[in-house]
Amino acid sequence: MFGRKNPEVLVVGAGPVGLFASLLLARRGVRVKIIDRDWRTGAHSYALALHPRSLRLLDELGLKEAVLQEAYPITSIGFYGGGERRAEIRAGGNSAQGLLAAVLRQDALEALLENALASLGVKVRWNHELSRLQSRPESAVATVHRLVKQTVGYAVARTEWTVGRTDKFEAAFVIGADGHRSTVRRLMGIDFQTLGDAQQFAVFECRTGADPGREMRVVFTQGATSALWPMSGGCRWSFELLEPAVPVPARVKDRIAVDLGPARYPMLSEESFQKLVAERAPWFDAPVREIPWRIAVPFDRRLASVLGKDRVWLAGDAGHTAGPVGVQSMNAGLGEAYDLASLVAEILLDGRSSDCLRAYGERQLAQWRRLFAPASDLQSGHRADPWVVEHSGRILACLPASGDELVDLAGQLHLGPR
Repeated sequence: MFGRKNPEVLVVGAGPVGLFASLLLARRGVRVKIIDRDWRTGAHSYALALHPRSLRLLDELGLKEAVLQEAYPITSIGFYGGGERRAEIRAGGNSAQGLLAAVLRQDALEALLENALASLGVKVRWNHELSRLQSRPESAVATVHRLVKQTVGYAVARTEWTVGRTDKFEAAFVIGADGHRSTVRRLMGIDFQTLGDAQQFAVFECRTGADPGREMRVVFTQGATSALWPMSGGCRWSFELLEPAVPVPARVKDRIAVDLGPARYPMLSEESFQKLVAERAPWFDAPVREIPWRIAVPFDRRLASVLGKDRVWLAGDAGHTAGPVGVQSMNAGLGEAYDLASLVAEILLDGRSSDCLRAYGERQLAQWRRLFAPASDLQSGHRADPWVVEHSGRILACLPASGDELVDLAGQLHLGPR
C-alpha cells in the first residue's frame, strides 16, 4: 500500500516534539516524512529547560551528552513569597545526574535533533503546509502544499509565499506535533477546551556579573507568578503581568531572533524590569549589565477533548498548553512523542493492535486533567507548611516534571493528589 513515495508515518510539525518523534521512528527503521509550513527551525525562544525524564529519553537516542555539554544545570528550586524564602525542592535519587532541570533553549534543542535526523538521511521538508487530512481505518491521506516565494506587485515589488506544488501522501499514521494552533487538530475537528485563565508574561534575559548559581527561583506575589532561571553568563526573568498595558502578539515561534523593544511594549522597558524586580524580588541584587533579549508572550491553559482517533494522533502543544514556568507542555510533549512513536513502531513492525493507541490517549489526558486540577483536588500531609498548602495549585504548575515524577517532586512539599 505504502510505496516509496509514501511514508509509513507523516509527522506534521518540526518543533522539539515532532523532531523527537521522527528521530525515534527513523532509528527503529520506520519510513518517516516530517513537514513544517515554516522555512526553518525557531530562533531565540521562550521554552528553555529539559526535565530529567526528557534527558533520559534523549539518552536512549544517544543525545544526552551533547545536550548536557550545552545545557546549564539546575539542582534545586526555591519558592518565595515576595522577599521571603518559604520552601524548596532538591534533586532526588531519581533525577538524571542529580539534576532537576537542564537549561537549554528550545532552538538549540531543535538544532541537535534536526542534525541527528539528517545523519539518518531524513530531512525536514520546510515550507510544506498540510491543507487536507482524511483518516481511514487503515491509513490517513494528507494533501500537502509546497510553498515557494514569489515576487508580486508592480509599483512596489514584494515577496510572498504561494503554493508551488501540491502532493498527496497516504501514510499508515499521521502524528500532529504542529503546536497550539495545530492544523492537524483543526482538520480532525478536535475541540481545544479552555481550562483556566490565560496568562501573560514579560520575559527578560539578563547578562550579569554574578554567579547565577544552580537554583531556579519561583516567586508568588499578589496573585502573580514570577520565575528566575539561571543561565550561563546571566539569568532569565519571567514576570506574570496581571494588568498588561497593551495587547501582545499571538504566541508564535520566531524564525529570526526578535527583541520586542519597549517602544512598542512599555512593559519591556528597563524601568519596568527594575520596578518588577524591586516589587517582587528585593533579594535579587545581581548587577544587570545588559538585557539582550526580551519578549512579551501570552499562554493559555487548554486541553484537547481527545488526543486522536483512527490513524491520526496529537502530541505536544497540539494537544495541550500550559503556563511557562515549569516548562511542562514541551517536556510532557517529548514524553508523549516517545510513547506514541514507540507504539506506532510496534504496530508497524511487530503487528501490535492499534487499539493500544486509545489507552495511550486516555492515559495522557488523565495526567493533564490532574495537572490542571484546582487546589481543592490536592491533599496535603500533616507536615505540609501552611504557606505551601495555600499556594499548592500554583506550585504544582511550576514544577519541572509531569506524570509520576511530578507527584514525586510535590511529595517533597508533602503535597499529592487525592
